[in-house]
Amino acid sequence: MSTATEPSTPRLPFRTAVGTVFTLEMKQRLRGRGWYWMLGTWFVVIGFIFVLGLGVLGTTDNEGGILFDLIVGFVLFFGLLVSPGLSANAVNGDRAGGTLAILQVTLLTPGQLLAGKWLASWAGSLAFLVLSSPFILWALALGGVNGQEAVVSLLMLAVELGVVCAIGVGVSALANRPLFSIVSTYMLVALLAIGTLIVFGLSTLLVMEERTVTSSYYNYPEAGLDSMGAPQPGAEMECVTQTYRSEVPNTQYITWILAANPFVVVADAVPYSVEDLPEPGASSRYGPGGGPYYTPGVMETISQGVRTAQAGPDTDQTCEEAAQALRPLPQETPIWPLGLGIQLVLAAALLLAARRKLTMPARRLARGTRIA
Repeated sequence: MSTATEPSTPRLPFRTAVGTVFTLEMKQRLRGRGWYWMLGTWFVVIGFIFVLGLGVLGTTDNEGGILFDLIVGFVLFFGLLVSPGLSANAVNGDRAGGTLAILQVTLLTPGQLLAGKWLASWAGSLAFLVLSSPFILWALALGGVNGQEAVVSLLMLAVELGVVCAIGVGVSALANRPLFSIVSTYMLVALLAIGTLIVFGLSTLLVMEERTVTSSYYNYPEAGLDSMGAPQPGAEMECVTQTYRSEVPNTQYITWILAANPFVVVADAVPYSVEDLPEPGASSRYGPGGGPYYTPGVMETISQGVRTAQAGPDTDQTCEEAAQALRPLPQETPIWPLGLGIQLVLAAALLLAARRKLTMPARRLARGTRIA
């Protein structure tokens, strides 16, 4: 007695299937004129900001580094605004147009469908980064940024745009209407970029502790000032020390809240070099220990802020530390792996839930859901 066996459903190779979906998505995006208008507007805006910054920072000692950080930060900011719009309607937009069911009845699996749409959304967001390359190369030509810093900055920037696109594609498959999915994706991005800052700021009130603070700084003695309060010729500054009791926040306990912030992830991952900076030692108007000779960029300022929060409050500041207030802090324990891990877990959870919802045949559909 022989038993009949059901033939197994053929499967397309993963690369071929994903490439097919990617090609269809890119052709659909490139067909409209709005895409080119948006890219043109972006090129004009980033060019205007770069030229304006070039004119303002013409006499700064770290002109190239500041401009490079400015471009990276602006591309990340603009990418966080554009990426949800490019990805959050990738699936339910086809459902509303009646083309999703056609793809679902082919040999494409839900995972291949999601991967192709995610790659297309990611490529669309990377177009803004590619369009900024002339200004990036211009900033690098001005100096102040080594190759390792530049590569890591651009790589982490591309990764962050990919994570946001993955979140948008996952939400688009879970939500039935494109408008709801776009708003939901923007809310998730705002939670990561702005919500973490708000929670961190409010959490400082929970870790306040009264401690003895010793603050030292360089100042002119009263004998060295004239009747108008200006320093007399030849007057030398002296170290003044004050000790008092004050409540300070122990930020080292809550810095992990900032880990999932996209700007913190990109800024903290960059290995900013501090070995090539000149050693302070010459006297200046800031005191015998030297002054704040180094001007960091936007992203480097974020990185230094996170490292300062990780170190906790400095309750014993010497005059030399006060004179070198803007000297970069060395990176000890990076926080960006934790933040990137949180973002990847969120994106993976949304994509797994989306894959389950796209599995055919569907067991249950929401009221008003279009099938074909």
